Amino acid sequence: MSALTVSQDPEQSWDDLVRFWEEMEWPEGSKVEIIEGIITVSPAPAVRHNVIAARIARRLYPVISEDWEIFQTLAIAVPSGLGMLIPDLVVAPVPDDGESDSHIPASLAELVVEVTSRSNARHDRVTKPAVCATAGIPLYLLVDRWAPGGPTVTLYGEPRGDVYRTLHAGRFGGPVELPAPFGLRLDTSEFPTG
Repeated sequence: MSALTVSQDPEQSWDDLVRFWEEMEWPEGSKVEIIEGIITVSPAPAVRHNVIAARIARRLYPVISEDWEIFQTLAIAVPSGLGMLIPDLVVAPVPDDGESDSHIPASLAELVVEVTSRSNARHDRVTKPAVCATAGIPLYLLVDRWAPGGPTVTLYGEPRGDVYRTLHAGRFGGPVELPAPFGLRLDTSEFPTG
């Protein structure tokens, strides 16, 4: 099953778009994001996809601050990039009670992790890193199970405008060093392939 886009009025304001996103009844278990101002509905991730995200989360828990959390279904808002993204993992401080119940500002995130699915690989490789860089998120980790030539892992950092600098690019199997504040060597050999 592939992603589906929901058409809406191109003159719609960001607030109207978010209200529509929040109030619509979407299919159970689907991932509903706003990408470049377009609501995109994707099927629930596959088992291997979830295993990779869970293994990364397990390695991150011991190295994160007590007032941070690892979120698996939290939406991050980037109004300037017309984006409401739901990354596979978001590491961010625990939101204040005054924050929205449906999302947080993307600028609060310290790390975003995306694991590609066949249906959304282009968004994870191109669109989402640009939106996250625009928001100033320090690190973006892309685990690309569907990369041409075989699975890869790319760590982006040092955002400037809508562009990240590539800090690491390699195939599954080798380690990826997540810099401070994480100081973590992530072993990608434990990621399932295929």
